[in-house]
Amino acid sequence: MHGKAVVVGVGESEYYERGRSPHSEFQLACIAIRNAVEDAGLKLSEIDGFVSYMDQRNPPLRLAQALGVDELRFAAEPFSGGGNNVGAAVQMADAAVSAGYARHVVVFRAIAQGQFGRFGAGRAGAAGRIPAPMAWTAAHGLLNAAAECAMHTRRFMHDHDISQEALCDISLACYANAQRNPRAIRYGRPLTREAYHESRWIVEPFHLFDCCPENDGAAAVVVSTPERARDLARPPVSIVAAAQGIGPWFGIRMFQPKPLGGAFYGDVGRRLWSNAGLGPEDIDVAQFYENFTGPVLMAISEMGFCEPGEVEDFVADGALVGPDARFPFNTSGGNIGECYVHGFGLVNEAVRQVRGESTCQVKDVEHSLMVAGPGYSPGSAVLFGRA
Repeated sequence: MHGKAVVVGVGESEYYERGRSPHSEFQLACIAIRNAVEDAGLKLSEIDGFVSYMDQRNPPLRLAQALGVDELRFAAEPFSGGGNNVGAAVQMADAAVSAGYARHVVVFRAIAQGQFGRFGAGRAGAAGRIPAPMAWTAAHGLLNAAAECAMHTRRFMHDHDISQEALCDISLACYANAQRNPRAIRYGRPLTREAYHESRWIVEPFHLFDCCPENDGAAAVVVSTPERARDLARPPVSIVAAAQGIGPWFGIRMFQPKPLGGAFYGDVGRRLWSNAGLGPEDIDVAQFYENFTGPVLMAISEMGFCEPGEVEDFVADGALVGPDARFPFNTSGGNIGECYVHGFGLVNEAVRQVRGESTCQVKDVEHSLMVAGPGYSPGSAVLFGRA
């Protein structure tokens, strides 16, 4: 597609700690979409497409009726597992607009863990049955994403001589950048290195502050064409390139010798840079999905920013903190500091950086990267830039 589609609006609901939202999940979705459409300078009736990220509870027909959409021309949802394919949701909207199937497509995710249950809890399948991919692991206590990511992280740390301080640096950066962002759940709640190490273990090597919060909220963007964007309210942000990639399936396949200790993002990186005609050295600011800190280290190296054995030095000494950082990173606070909406807030922040509207604004941003959730497949990433 390469710049044939642009983001013209971003929006979100207010973010709440789990169970504290006064709104239902559907209402949160509508609020975020309404705010994104208003930001674009469009009318809700002009929206003619929806791409939902892993959000089957808020279907397009119900949204269209509630929001007053005149005509629905396109609806889609990518395959998903965790936050891995948030980038693919934007990619689908890019494809729809570029091919002419729709004019203005909303991409969104809404989560209400207080209404529909915690992602952090271990749960069996329907009627007490374990889904097939987990049948070999759940019996041994691998019941949730924390345990799965912890095993990969521990192996990665062992293979490349990485210490706990590298995980701490990721968490501290997210908390520090969240202190600049009034939207963030962790705003006004700074974190110190001492408090990080003193916090309880969730599953080693993850302390409490290595884990994203459980919360309620929604976020959305509006994708259109550069031609239509000329008449809209906000400066458009180009979708320069997007990519998906593959890795092992869930369950025991994830823990075979070859994939263990990796985030499965090497092919995502290679494909993204090839599609964009750019490389890691061209990136001004990056948003990396972090349901847990460990997979971030893997993704940074697998996307080509450094070698695995160099990643601890790459993130050390405040290298990720603030707009003038050596590697500006998760500038809104990310999943850990701002809000966990399966990483969709990272999309909004990547767009805001190109617009020059972040609460932690990096100077003269031309290329802003969003990497979706590492550790599951198929993975995805999106590169945004000036239109």
